[in-house]
Amino acid sequence: MKRALILLRRRLLGAVPVLLIVIAGTFLLLEAAPGDAVDAYAVSVGGDAGLIEELRRQWGLDQSPTTRFATYLWALLRGDLGWSVSFSRPILDVIVERLPTTFLLMGSATALSFGLGTLLGIVAGARPGSLRDRTLSLASLALYAVPGFWLGLVLIVIFSIQLRWLPIGGIETIASGKTGFERALDIARHLVLPVAALGFIYLALYLRMMRSGMAEIWRMDFIAAAKARGISRQRLILRHVARNALLPLVTMLGLQSASMLGGSVVIESVFAVPGIGRLAQEAVASRDAPLLLGIILISAVLVILVNLAVDIVYALLDPRVGADEATP
Repeated sequence: MKRALILLRRRLLGAVPVLLIVIAGTFLLLEAAPGDAVDAYAVSVGGDAGLIEELRRQWGLDQSPTTRFATYLWALLRGDLGWSVSFSRPILDVIVERLPTTFLLMGSATALSFGLGTLLGIVAGARPGSLRDRTLSLASLALYAVPGFWLGLVLIVIFSIQLRWLPIGGIETIASGKTGFERALDIARHLVLPVAALGFIYLALYLRMMRSGMAEIWRMDFIAAAKARGISRQRLILRHVARNALLPLVTMLGLQSASMLGGSVVIESVFAVPGIGRLAQEAVASRDAPLLLGIILISAVLVILVNLAVDIVYALLDPRVGADEATP
């Protein structure tokens, strides 16, 4: 545990320059993009040159990029992400309001993809080259090649429009008045399709990784020695082959957190789920640069925290991991 804590401390120190690079890079990219929030406001609402100039002054867009960047960094040090010009609210309040929905969506999709993908990978890797192995490998390859937004639209057409089994979008029924268990069940029904669309793509990845890892381990010498000692095949698969093949999947779980967060932008837009992903799309549409910068910053922090958790779990599972790095 002490080794894991030392590793955690060093990872946190290394995350500081990463966040600074993310902030600076995002700010420069947004500065290079044409238009700003005042232009978007003028297009949608209209206004004369005097009003546009006044809005730029009120929103601080008349200052130089260097001044605005320094002001933003000073505000971040005080825990202030700024003011959203499109929502007329503090950015932190807007993001915190949307975060639980994204956590629920990503957590459910991660549990589905990792749990079911690992299980199917064990089934396929138990007998490499068998008919079930080839069938599952082919199915996972086809599923991994499907774009997430297209899969989401297909699920909507089949289960919402044709069969009418599940809601077409949203996170819950508007003004339903449901509370307690009934509301939880309503939210679960609304999450079935977006979780499936987001999770099935990564399910195929975990399945293929688990199957490939087990196929490699079957050829190792310690497996032949275990067979010679008369260990049953079921115990051999679960305690020796699958257990050793599981470690790379834990690493991939952390690496895929950023990809899944990016995929949630598309899925939340397709299913009209009011999460961080849809908020980012709304910020882009309204040219709300401070809000978009805050979303990217919070997303970067979440990815770093997930990878920190994965590093700690990996270090606890395998004492060899980070042994040199965690030496005081």
